[in-house]
Amino acid sequence: MRAVHLLALGASVAAASPALANDSVLKSIANPAEQALQTVDYANTRYSKLDQINAGNVKNLQVAWTFSTGVLRGHEGSPVVVGNMMYVHTPFPNIVYALNLDEGAKIVWKYEPKQDPAVIPVMCCDTVNRGLAYADGAIILHQADTTLVSLDAKTGKVNWSVKNGDPSKGETNTATVLPVKDKVIVGISGGEFGVQCHVTAYNLKDGKKAWRGYSVGPDDQLLVDPEKTTHLGKPVGKDSSLTTWEGDQWKTGGGCTWGWFSYDPKLNLMYYGSGNPSTWNPKQRPGDNRWSMTIWGRDVDTGMAKWVYQMTPHDEWDFDGVNEMILTDQKVGGKDRPLLTHFDRNGFGYTLDRATGELLVAEKFDPVVNWATKVDMDKGSKTYGRPLVVSKYSTEQNGEDVNSKGICPAALGTKDQQPAAFSPKTNLFYVPTNHVCMDYEPFKVTCSRPRPTCSTCRPTTSAWTTSPSR
Repeated sequence: MRAVHLLALGASVAAASPALANDSVLKSIANPAEQALQTVDYANTRYSKLDQINAGNVKNLQVAWTFSTGVLRGHEGSPVVVGNMMYVHTPFPNIVYALNLDEGAKIVWKYEPKQDPAVIPVMCCDTVNRGLAYADGAIILHQADTTLVSLDAKTGKVNWSVKNGDPSKGETNTATVLPVKDKVIVGISGGEFGVQCHVTAYNLKDGKKAWRGYSVGPDDQLLVDPEKTTHLGKPVGKDSSLTTWEGDQWKTGGGCTWGWFSYDPKLNLMYYGSGNPSTWNPKQRPGDNRWSMTIWGRDVDTGMAKWVYQMTPHDEWDFDGVNEMILTDQKVGGKDRPLLTHFDRNGFGYTLDRATGELLVAEKFDPVVNWATKVDMDKGSKTYGRPLVVSKYSTEQNGEDVNSKGICPAALGTKDQQPAAFSPKTNLFYVPTNHVCMDYEPFKVTCSRPRPTCSTCRPTTSAWTTSPSR
């Protein structure tokens, strides 16, 4: 594990306001013995004030009880704890258990959805689920088949359920959810299957859809204002996404949202990242492929995007952009500023002003990163804000028929989706990192049917030697 410090001196965690958030969630956030969100707080710091267990007594811990979920696949979310109850979820089929902590983890209720197992082969790249959330007396679960469910926290009874996507089209879910104000925010997975990805807000009370904002596509679907939504301080302009795709490629353009969400109640903005563009072969999708690989700041009430920042235009390496956005308040140049810090799989750590989207820091946090020399921070440059790609590691510049070796990091990323954390005690970010590189190897596709009926067969490039988990 590597500790990385970006503009952290004098930092403080972004404060929440009861008037602009969700009272039940705020109550749990204020009590360190509880955890209503996978991110611990709206600022996504994952910092706990609990101090009963420390370096001096941890050696004395003994097992009090154990509990097996009975599912032998990846478990990527934390338990939710409210009062004396712990809520545990599983990977597919996404069973939820309510355990009474005062009675040795006695099972109070169990919810076991009846999902079509056909969703399993559509999921990439395991059957994981990144966790539940609690709000307004309900446990919120977004199932693998994209069914969003509100469960009564006391009984497990279904309050309401709604379908967020269609697995037959490649749409699934592996992400957590964010309850904020009177809504719950959810994402979607499926970039490898040509999904036009989005985030969606549903009413916490009845599950009715409030708004949906896509990552790629026309302005009305993106929920952007060509004149008011900005990228690096300038309006994105009309058709900002469409003009960076060839023809109708945006309809299967990816940019999925299978990570985590942050929220600033003072600005009333939520923050998240969009993933890789589709298809994986970059030669088949010329252009910047906006707004995949992008940090988004959206208004929670309307879904309208205030600003965007694309980290990896025309992603050639499957670096994604979904890792968590950590919110802190810090001094920059002697002035207090609301900041967002993001450690991307591409090996760069970014700090932006979360109110305006201004890019303040873009630095490598892994010395082995070689696919780009740096991010251009010269505001007068035509390449401002873009990574300066090294041609020998680019299939776009080097040619798709060239075997590119030693690309660092691998598609797994310098930091995969294991979350980073921020401590207000040390003013440090704690970032789990990988040091893995990859080769990009081209090969020919051979037809299994006679040539006249195999119009889709064409030369293509292979996937990487390492594969990320969705």
